[in-house]
Amino acid sequence: MSPSPRVGFELNLPLPPPTPGSEELCAGAPRMGEAMLEQLLIHQPKEPISFMIEHLQRNNDHVPKIVILGPPASGKTTIAMWLSKHLNSSLLTRDNLIARQFPHVAFEASKHYQRIKMISNTLFIQLLQERLGEEDCIRRGWILDGIPETREQALMIQSLGLIPKHIIMLKAPDTVLIERNLGKRIDPQTGEIYHTTFDWPSDPDVQNRLVEPAGISELETAQKLLDYHRNIIRILPSYPKILKTISADQPCVDVFYQALTYVQSNHRTNAPFTPRVLLCGPQGSGKSLQAALLAQKYGLVNVCCGQLLKETVADKSSFGELIEPFFEKKVTVPDSIIIKVLVQRLEKQDCVQKGWVLHGFPRDLDQAQMLKKVGFSPNRVFFLNVPLDSIIERLTLRRTDPVTGERFHLMYKPPPTMEIQARLLQNPKDSEEQIKLEMDLFYRNSAELEQFYRQAIILNGDQDPYTVFEYIESGIINPLPTKVS
Repeated sequence: MSPSPRVGFELNLPLPPPTPGSEELCAGAPRMGEAMLEQLLIHQPKEPISFMIEHLQRNNDHVPKIVILGPPASGKTTIAMWLSKHLNSSLLTRDNLIARQFPHVAFEASKHYQRIKMISNTLFIQLLQERLGEEDCIRRGWILDGIPETREQALMIQSLGLIPKHIIMLKAPDTVLIERNLGKRIDPQTGEIYHTTFDWPSDPDVQNRLVEPAGISELETAQKLLDYHRNIIRILPSYPKILKTISADQPCVDVFYQALTYVQSNHRTNAPFTPRVLLCGPQGSGKSLQAALLAQKYGLVNVCCGQLLKETVADKSSFGELIEPFFEKKVTVPDSIIIKVLVQRLEKQDCVQKGWVLHGFPRDLDQAQMLKKVGFSPNRVFFLNVPLDSIIERLTLRRTDPVTGERFHLMYKPPPTMEIQARLLQNPKDSEEQIKLEMDLFYRNSAELEQFYRQAIILNGDQDPYTVFEYIESGIINPLPTKVS
């Protein structure tokens, strides 16, 4: 995957035809101005004009500036390395900062560290500042692995004007971390980290050269965890608005994708653009997951039509009282009621300010025309196409545990025990016959919908969900058309 550029959305104002490249420039201007103002406030240069010219010439407001924090054995080094490779950014760790042979500060630090295996905060931050001033960090961005280690370091970094854009904190129970740490192994040639249980290399040569790192015994790990917890609670208040906590007690690939989604996001600004995204596709095509990913990354309001109707009934509102009889009879709610509920939701302040991603409506041409008539036309439309066989596999194997309410999938997320499997129930809507009826209905209407949304982007939804998300992003970040009809 490749790092995503910043996203620009159209202004809904009558404007003259844009000159080539002007849409991207206008969309990025508010963020560029905000970044420049931030740097002026931080550095307070004596010659602000020269400072701003130099800042514009560097053209590096978009580069990653990431901090990965987490306890021992949380996988932060692995995640940092993967992000570094994916984003083509420089990875900075305590060890590679000290071992690196560059100007005199590093040399003095290295001698000092080798002598007493410790380094003062002042010397360490001086070393960090020197490294971040190098060309690769300026041009390609940087990722700090486990830095800052203490509140004192965090405050010293801030005082130098070194401000990260994204902070990720990995979190897992201490018992899990201690057990995980005991199986850690390191490749001395590449620095890659492996595990005897979870991530054993397939190459016999790599297996033979792996070594057990020092300090991974249960007692040593427990002491490191104690030190970490003592420090982390004092570091976090320094980064209240850019911090994301991710559970490390899950597969490393899942942690990586959550981290990648976050670091590729832009923190919301007051720029006057409003994204309005519509996802179309049959049941089981992955609309809900893609909507959730878009909402998480870009701060959009996730509007699922079916869920919205259920919430309206639960709220006992006037619309809810109109909808409830249809739910009880298990018949379709009339379009005239659905559109009123949707309008009420899309008119709320959060949708107006942040934008929205809508799925579950419209399902046919009449509904699409109603949505346009009430003034809520999307400015990006995506159709997710998935073959019938894949839809059947995705949906017919879904099960629910009636005791805990937990959901399983017999292929992708099987129950852990035979006892649980024996009591699982299938939703009647997930039967093969019902799914075929729903698919037939969707594709009967989809041709007219695609014709109505002429500039819609049609995607293959039968692939890894994060690959689908990349394609959706690539469709969003291109300059928006003047009008989507």
